[in-house]
Amino acid sequence: MTIGVGDKLPSVKMMQWGEKGPQPITTDELFKGKKVALFGVPGAFTPTCSAKHLPGFVQHAAALKAKGVDAIVCTSVNDVFVMNAWGKDQGTGDSVTMLADGDAAFTKATGLELDLTGKGLGLRNQRFSMLVDDGVVKVLNIDPAGGFEKTDAETLLSQI
Repeated sequence: MTIGVGDKLPSVKMMQWGEKGPQPITTDELFKGKKVALFGVPGAFTPTCSAKHLPGFVQHAAALKAKGVDAIVCTSVNDVFVMNAWGKDQGTGDSVTMLADGDAAFTKATGLELDLTGKGLGLRNQRFSMLVDDGVVKVLNIDPAGGFEKTDAETLLSQI
């Protein structure tokens, strides 16, 4: 079952890049007491994700924060090294936290799986965006496989 508006995010461990390299973080730690713009992409360095999805959130980071968003987080079923390299490549700096769901624990727990095995990409997460307030989903947008119509930064910004 896919997570929905009003649901609490599942408690899972993910990975982020810290001062000393890879470090685990739980969703409880990341979302507790914060308003977070969270978005997920099928894969780092893929065309739509690199040309449109992530850059839009970097571009609109100040506007999101002006609306009370404490953090902007990008996740994908990639390892922490790939997510870190992609963040550097895209110039995310401190505007977007790159969060690795390498084991797809978050993806599976939220029901946001996208099976791209036949295309050589394996299990990924669907393209989504959400506003999470203190661990509870307040807004949720999911694009159909291959689509990019509802999950961009501008749409989420208009929903806050």
